[in-house]
Amino acid sequence: MRVTVDGVSVELTQEATLLAAVRAAGAEVPALCHDERLTPAGSCRTCLVGVGGHYLAACVTPATDGAEILVEQDDLRRLRRDAVELIVSALPAYALQGDGELARTCRELGITSGNNQHGAGRGHDHSHPFVRLDRDLCIACGRCVRMCAEVQGTFALTLTGRGAETVVAPGTGGLWAESDCVACGGCVDTCPTGALTEPGLPAGTQLAALTRTRTTCGYCGVGCALDVLTRDGAVTAVRPARDGPVNRGHACVKGRFAHGFLRSPERLTEPLLRRGSELRPASWDEAFDHIARAIQDAIAESGPDSVAAISSARATNEENYLIQKFMRVVVGTNNVDNCSRLCHSPSAAGLTAAFGLAGGTDSLEHVEQADCLLVVGANPVEAHPVVGARLLQRVLRGVRLIVADPRAVGLAGLADVHLRPRPGTNVALFNGLARVLLTEGLIDEEFLRLRATGLPELTEVLGGYAPERVAMITGVPAADLIAAARLYGQAERPAIVYGLGVTEHLHGTDGVRTLANLAILRGAVGTTRGYGVNPLRGQNNVQGASDMGALPDLLPGYGKVRDPVARGRAEHVWGASLPHHEGLRIPQMFAAARSGDLRVLWIIGEDVATTDPDANEVISALDACPLVISQELFLSETARNADVVLPAASWLEKDGTFVNFDRRFQRVRPALVPPGQARTDFAIVQALAAACGTDLGCPTPAEALAECGQVAPAYAGISHERLDREGAIPWPCTDPCRPGVSRLYQARFATADGKAHLAATPYLPPGESADDDYPLILITGRRWAHYNSGNMTRRSGILELEGEARLDVHPADAARLALRDGAPVVVESRHGQAALLVRLTEEVTRGQVFCAFHFPSSRVNALTSGHADAVTACPEYKVTAVRLRRQESP
Repeated sequence: MRVTVDGVSVELTQEATLLAAVRAAGAEVPALCHDERLTPAGSCRTCLVGVGGHYLAACVTPATDGAEILVEQDDLRRLRRDAVELIVSALPAYALQGDGELARTCRELGITSGNNQHGAGRGHDHSHPFVRLDRDLCIACGRCVRMCAEVQGTFALTLTGRGAETVVAPGTGGLWAESDCVACGGCVDTCPTGALTEPGLPAGTQLAALTRTRTTCGYCGVGCALDVLTRDGAVTAVRPARDGPVNRGHACVKGRFAHGFLRSPERLTEPLLRRGSELRPASWDEAFDHIARAIQDAIAESGPDSVAAISSARATNEENYLIQKFMRVVVGTNNVDNCSRLCHSPSAAGLTAAFGLAGGTDSLEHVEQADCLLVVGANPVEAHPVVGARLLQRVLRGVRLIVADPRAVGLAGLADVHLRPRPGTNVALFNGLARVLLTEGLIDEEFLRLRATGLPELTEVLGGYAPERVAMITGVPAADLIAAARLYGQAERPAIVYGLGVTEHLHGTDGVRTLANLAILRGAVGTTRGYGVNPLRGQNNVQGASDMGALPDLLPGYGKVRDPVARGRAEHVWGASLPHHEGLRIPQMFAAARSGDLRVLWIIGEDVATTDPDANEVISALDACPLVISQELFLSETARNADVVLPAASWLEKDGTFVNFDRRFQRVRPALVPPGQARTDFAIVQALAAACGTDLGCPTPAEALAECGQVAPAYAGISHERLDREGAIPWPCTDPCRPGVSRLYQARFATADGKAHLAATPYLPPGESADDDYPLILITGRRWAHYNSGNMTRRSGILELEGEARLDVHPADAARLALRDGAPVVVESRHGQAALLVRLTEEVTRGQVFCAFHFPSSRVNALTSGHADAVTACPEYKVTAVRLRRQESP
């Protein structure tokens, strides 16, 4: 439709408001209760415009075709000024300081101060480490309440009081720190007055005086765009970018507030070299010389395969690319791996086998268009909060939801059907769902005939997975299984989202394959009839680390090291002959160290002594290896067991790119310089190569990514320069003049025959099961406030929100063992023991317990086993048989 604004003609969509029309015309009116991300409220009346002789609130009034909207008439300007002046009259004078929305509006309207006659003296709430409330500045606009409900989905806030005394408050009553707030910071961002602020940006802060750097978050795999505000070499605040390609102005507690680790006195600032039993300061030259001589001696005496490196999902793409190039060109081995081995290596293997490429099939924006979500083995509300919030909003708007998870957490409370399979029974569950789809005709026969293979073989296997048998294996009632299959099967546009609850199993790759079967049977991948199969990657660049070839069997772009064509392309670009055989995976590296076959182990940005399974065996491997190098921010448990410790830069001090969970490349830019003598991983690898007598080329990260595009055609169209212009580009992107592909397989699948491959895979039991000695099954995962080993989050004020390692125990199990809430408990497995505090909850079922691994002192991964996926060696973190013992008071 077309309207005019003070005579200026503008074209609008049918659902546009008068406020949208005003802004489209380049005009502006105050709108203190309005945030374009939220439902309009129209409560402040500061956005009045004229239409047809009437004064209307522009934010809530729909525009109509042909409307003539008046903005700049004297009476309208006076009315708007009066509305703002009335609001300001109840506020203290300092409300007009700084460059917040209200203060700017007042300056534009010539309003110089409040009269401080009403509303003053209502007090503050500074109980929360990251959100501060000044009640005297609250104008009851409700934006914070709507932000918490409509974007974050926590519903933690409300307006309380009457009339002029109305003010925002936690919905639970009491202090903010004791509320349901998850510290996403959305309320702070939307507050127009400074009533809600954060410690680094108190009300009145002049933002123009701060340096702003756009980068990508270095925590989980969502890939949130952040604006880092700095002053005098320190971070003042981090804000989610309103135009962020993935997060759209939203963030979580980690990306938003967990930057205090940068200022920690525990940051490593100089190299450390073991002299006798102690790690002592050394120069970079000493450290590089020591490492280079050890590598060269190992190669000379035991061959290049006596050296191995564990690259990092926390490092940039360019750093991972350089690390794997170093190992293959300088050392001459394929012994390089990254932590995707421990989380989503079954995704890469399973998705490649099913569809042809090692990434999710669709973007988050496409998944949001689904009319039915199947969320499996994932708790995105806690582990991927921005994605979790967006999926939650879709469910609240009517999208059907199936959750398959042993625990009742996150989205499960809103599910139409919540399937709670016994840990380790995923394949039986997925086969049972597939059986119902097949027997009830909820399949796409044309798609299966033209674009898929393997249906006869799958049909034969599914004959053994009647709902009643699946119920016996999984514990999921047959009726629930059938209901879930019908919901997914009858949906017009279903999507599957899954997490580590699918992959971290003895048969994790089988789990991914059988889950993918569901999308293939429905024709819901590579078509307009669904949005495929999408893994939620755990770390900021776990996708990118694998994309860059930091894998023992794959080169950049997933070319196989045994493939002469892929290997030849890399050899041509690098000017070196490469090894033909596959290298060691991470568990094999530790085994080789314990057997004496590995002489140098270089660990970059990973605290393997905390995060890897069967931690006692990991530490034995570190002790046995003649030279262990740890490249880290802090003296982690791994670094304490190393022989050389190299101080590294954090993600806020680096230049490069990350790849997020849905395959998007995004820029990473340094907001700070590293402290002391710390260096970026990129600079460290370059210098170590030089110490070994080799020039790796690629003097800058931009040049490294450009070279990677020569080795891996899937990234040839992506460059730093293009990302600086466009913001985010998904791979594959083979041409700098063409967009990347966000929805895969629309023409054909990337398999050899161009078809999707169904997997006829039977259920096999997990590596461990409960018995009389170890009667409980332990599941491990993440808590909402922390990240992995906690090395960054535990040093960032988050301990005030989540300060202890807790074990979730069902009340019935606790009663049997006479355990009370908060009691210390010793958890014992067949492999080790850990010390935790009991948390009584019905989020876990009887016979199961849950804990995270964010606190190294608890030694949770001393419990987990060496059982691993037969295809990829991904550990079985999700199934460990344990028993509990009350910890006696000293």
